[in-house]
Amino acid sequence: MLRTPHWYDSHVAKFPLFASPFSSHNGSSCTVASPVLDMGLKLIKQVSGSNQQGIAKTQDCVKHRTANVYGQRAQERVLEDEAPQMSETSPSWKTFPGQAFPLGVSEVDSGTNFAIFSQHATAVTLCLSLPERLGRVDGGMMEFSLDRNVNKTGDIWHICIKDLPRSNVLYGYRMDGPRGWHEGHRFDSRVVLIDPYAKLVDGRRFFGDSSKKFSKFLGTYDFDSLPFAWGDNYKLPNIPEKDLVIYEMNVRAFTASESSGLDPDIRGSYLGVIEKIPHLQELGINAVELLPVFEFDEFEFQRRPNPRDHMINTWGYSTINFFAPMSRYASDGGGPLKASQEFKQMVKALHGAGIEVILDVVYNHTNEADDANPYTTSFRGIDNKVYYMLDLNNNGQLLNFSGCGNTLNCNHPVVMELVIDSLRHWVTEYHVDGFRFDLASVLCRGSDGSPLSAPPVIRAIAKDSILSRCKIISEPWDCGGLYLVGRFPNWDRWAEWNGKYRDDLRRFIKGDSGMKGSFATRVSGSADLYKVNKRKPYHSVNFVIAHDGFTLYDLVSYNFKHNDANGEGGNDGSNDNLSWNCGYEGETDDSTVKAIRSRQMKNFHLALMISQGTPMMLMGDEYGHSRNGNNNSYGHDAAINHFQWGLLEARNSNHFRFFKEVIKFRQTHRVFGRDTFLEKNDVTWHEDNWHNYESKFLAFTFHDNNGGDVYMAFNAHDYFIKVPIPAAPVKRRWFRVVGSFPIL
Repeated sequence: MLRTPHWYDSHVAKFPLFASPFSSHNGSSCTVASPVLDMGLKLIKQVSGSNQQGIAKTQDCVKHRTANVYGQRAQERVLEDEAPQMSETSPSWKTFPGQAFPLGVSEVDSGTNFAIFSQHATAVTLCLSLPERLGRVDGGMMEFSLDRNVNKTGDIWHICIKDLPRSNVLYGYRMDGPRGWHEGHRFDSRVVLIDPYAKLVDGRRFFGDSSKKFSKFLGTYDFDSLPFAWGDNYKLPNIPEKDLVIYEMNVRAFTASESSGLDPDIRGSYLGVIEKIPHLQELGINAVELLPVFEFDEFEFQRRPNPRDHMINTWGYSTINFFAPMSRYASDGGGPLKASQEFKQMVKALHGAGIEVILDVVYNHTNEADDANPYTTSFRGIDNKVYYMLDLNNNGQLLNFSGCGNTLNCNHPVVMELVIDSLRHWVTEYHVDGFRFDLASVLCRGSDGSPLSAPPVIRAIAKDSILSRCKIISEPWDCGGLYLVGRFPNWDRWAEWNGKYRDDLRRFIKGDSGMKGSFATRVSGSADLYKVNKRKPYHSVNFVIAHDGFTLYDLVSYNFKHNDANGEGGNDGSNDNLSWNCGYEGETDDSTVKAIRSRQMKNFHLALMISQGTPMMLMGDEYGHSRNGNNNSYGHDAAINHFQWGLLEARNSNHFRFFKEVIKFRQTHRVFGRDTFLEKNDVTWHEDNWHNYESKFLAFTFHDNNGGDVYMAFNAHDYFIKVPIPAAPVKRRWFRVVGSFPIL
């Protein structure tokens, strides 16, 4: 995220962890044995060949149902009116009242229907930009002014237009309404706004094309294309949560580098991911968690002079629209329709390889920033008072629990329905398998920002039938201090990013005192946090590294963040990383320091993969990717974030081999993927020194009813520990599987 997290405690790191095998010896180790009206029609730019057409009269019946959250509700009615005459301008368009649902653009018998919510707007104008062959000149737009007495049902404004093209139409809305800033309104009729329910969004075509830096984003639609061919033999992976191994990755950064060896047209695209599926299979992961793939503007930082105006948003935590896939992840500048099709190709290919697709989704805020420097593209201009949390006791200012200037009002009924409709769209249209909710504690707040014990949107997601097959994962904190790790409202469905797991593992493995008991609790499933009601160990998503913060390599190479390239004077990013540089800050040729760093990275990976719960690793850690100590690299479309395919072999092939073999070992031994918490007979702690604050050694055995026991030992002291190995189960003997330090 583009924010400074608040969850680390600062510690000083001192000693390496040496992981050793089953043997008794010195060395820390973990060994794992969806009537014509008189409409005002004008063009922003004059259309050539305009001449008066004849006057038309017709009748039409429109039947529609409205839902309770939008005003005059729960009624079904038939509108049957003889229309007054409509004067038309070339090109002539016949219009009808339209219908309130579905929201967005839809095809009906009368033509193309447009419907948008705004409770507080007093004037709504639909703006259309047609293909040039139908009269579009120099980007000119036609405007249809909606009559609130005819084109409004409850809080839904709607219109139907006959004979519009079925694709390649750009559209948006102008909204006007109360100007009372102190009441929370931000209407500006000069701005053409994106429909929140637009299924596709068009703007610039190539990622990072600075010549189109100030491109306008508009909605579009496609009713021409045939349904995507998923195939007769296609099926969802449906991997049980207890068996997941998650790989957090960025679509663009995964293949944007020339080192990917891909054709330039597909680097950094959905198709690029497909080409690299063999790498994911070799690594052994079975789920990818994609950093945001909803439409966002990578040039948002460059719209005005500011300390970050050199940066390009590559992480994508700045959503423009919640339904449209990121159009610039299409190959060769293909645009939104191609992006939609290729996204489906990517999902299909990943599923074919047995890999699930989890989306990192950002419903806590949008790209529209704050009141000081707003970037109005949609929600703010449509109905700011509904879509965002406001402090009405403080001049109607935006509340900011996201760290990004605004906070989406997710528990307002209309916004909640938007969120649910968006999630359903990604499941039904794109077949994704789950969602990770960025700063999910925001979704646990009411309209005034106060915490809710049973947030309606969280419950609705958990109980929704369409989402019932999906993994749902929360990032259980926000930037307003609502830290809900282990306490996130869950209805026995929600999993959580376990921030305490990350912190406790970092502290123990770098050698902090007093962490042995916490380390044991975390690797055994964090029962202290999740053994409640019907929750399971896999509801703890365990991680040491994520996109924000240090990479694994940097965690063992830097004591301090080095964020000067971000342009914020080092004020961004966390100051408390619980890291240890193994004796030298940054890059070094010292072989001893490099050896310790290598062992430490293996120790972290091994501890992650033997822990009860759901492991998640970060893209690039399998070869030791470095961001040069930058722990907040969201704004760099460069090598600092791009997967360096050349280093996969060049840096350390042994490192990659270790990572994939440990993942394979986890997946082939069910003792690590339990769906119940450990009981007394499931684990033996070879320990009688729990209360010794200085003790940094821990050995334990996970038991399998079939005798496939696994003994593990971790030593975080700066000296060797000699311990006896327990007797093997009857008719079994121990085999050393893995260790980060050689046997002496």
